[in-house]
Amino acid sequence: MRRPCVRFLFVVLAMAACGLTAPAAVPLRAQAQEQRPLPRFEVASVKPSKGPTGERGQPGGRYTATRTVRFFIADAFFFGTPLQMSRVIGGPEWIDSALYEINAQASTPWQRSPDGPPRELFLMIRSLLGERFKLKTHMETRELPVYELVLARSDRSLGPQLRQSPVDCDALIAAFRAGGPPPARQPNEPPPCGAMRGPARFLAGGIPMAQFANMLTLVMADANGPAGRDDARLVIDKTGLTGRFAFTLVWTPERMPEGTPPPGIPPIDPNGPALVTALQEQLGLKLQPASSRMEVVVIESVERPTPD
Repeated sequence: MRRPCVRFLFVVLAMAACGLTAPAAVPLRAQAQEQRPLPRFEVASVKPSKGPTGERGQPGGRYTATRTVRFFIADAFFFGTPLQMSRVIGGPEWIDSALYEINAQASTPWQRSPDGPPRELFLMIRSLLGERFKLKTHMETRELPVYELVLARSDRSLGPQLRQSPVDCDALIAAFRAGGPPPARQPNEPPPCGAMRGPARFLAGGIPMAQFANMLTLVMADANGPAGRDDARLVIDKTGLTGRFAFTLVWTPERMPEGTPPPGIPPIDPNGPALVTALQEQLGLKLQPASSRMEVVVIESVERPTPD
């Protein structure tokens, strides 16, 4: 995942970190019209960095990250679905090359939420960008290339690894919001109303197809290497499938990861199917190129911050 709440190897996605689902996406234009003033970090340090890159939202309201400014802007406009850096338009060259380290602390711990990363975190990042980088933006709507996730078979049958989830997630969510513990599960078992992403694999206990499309967006970005998030297309659910689905999806990436997986994590089969083939064979789904009018964030002005 590329989102600030948690970095992953083979752990629960931040959008399902509590074993539950991701929030619905909020239109960018609505985000830009958030009630002022935006929430702010209590204290925040910003300084140039040579890497490595990474980001993490921690319990207690702490946030640490090392990224480019364009990446931070994309994070600042994230609510439920990833915003590719290609949807952050304009700005000087240095916002794609210079790395900055942010070490910040909120005045209160992040609020317990079954819907994934706390909304306040992203608004605080946006506030920090305005204060320290003098960032000013506006919204526009443009035609952009996307992928549509659709059923691959003319008879609309599902693949052998895709099945409707029998779990009552509404009841689990209600129990969690009432203060109950996350549902128990075995190691490397997906949460009953969430999903896990590991090296070249997805395990889902029960998620909507729209959330799976979001996950595929991240995988397509990762597949393109360091610049992937800049070039990857958004994946939009057009399957027409309603409810939650459980599945296992395993593929062989074009670039095999270095090193060996941690104990308990299955190694990647170097002779397995590519992602697009695995989608069709295992889930009965496919990605088809399309275009869609989408909102983008246009940079009006941004400045290098004064290190502290």
